[in-house]
Amino acid sequence: MATPPLTPRMLTPTTLSPLGSPRSKKSTAAVRPEITLEQPSGKNKTTGSKSTKLFRRVRSVFRSLPIMSPMCKFPVGGTRLHENHVHGGTRVTGTLFGYRKTRVNLAVQENPRSLPILLLELAIPTGKLLQDLGVGLVRIALECEKKPSEKTKIIDEPIWALYCNGKKSGYGVKRQPTEEDLVVMQMLHAVSMGAGVLPVSSSTTEQSGGGGGQQEGDLTYMRAHFERVIGSRDSETYYMMNPDGNSGPELSIFFVRV
Repeated sequence: MATPPLTPRMLTPTTLSPLGSPRSKKSTAAVRPEITLEQPSGKNKTTGSKSTKLFRRVRSVFRSLPIMSPMCKFPVGGTRLHENHVHGGTRVTGTLFGYRKTRVNLAVQENPRSLPILLLELAIPTGKLLQDLGVGLVRIALECEKKPSEKTKIIDEPIWALYCNGKKSGYGVKRQPTEEDLVVMQMLHAVSMGAGVLPVSSSTTEQSGGGGGQQEGDLTYMRAHFERVIGSRDSETYYMMNPDGNSGPELSIFFVRV
């Protein structure tokens, strides 16, 4: 009796990783852009372990504080910036980003293709600040205590008291960029100025600004040129400049030791 021919087995094509193991669709979808941001000029590439631990401790305490929604009052008849350059200032790139219901982040870069030289987490919801910027002039003051024989640069202070248009609005904390922060900066490396929404994966459990994915809303951003003016060792100001010089959102950020 003849043996019946074997029925061909239908094989499902499988994508192999470089190591030869099957690559799942989930891992393929989670591929992130390669970080190609450059080191800023004059930036020390090595970060001390003590300062890193200090930033992490301060950040953990800061996250335990409640988010405050300041009712920013806009000055009546205040002087607005009409020039595209501040005398004695240095042009840098500033980016406000975060989920609408979580704390806003401010990243300052020498240019859109460099690593941040300053990253702050402010106790103001992202959506609230962007909404206020769409209405008029916003002034943010960050104050910290001045100590005798102070040698730390003012932007290297770990924590500040935060004021929005003169009203106490919680605290601002300097922190080290996370992987998510660098992904956001990499996605915006070709953007010099503008605003929009970033398609960040919702499967990530730890998002920029303490968000938790889609349940926190869209990750929004606003990027513009800032003029950095160093007044003294204890004062530094960042003015957001508008391309037309007259309209659009305007923001001034003051760092001061008192």
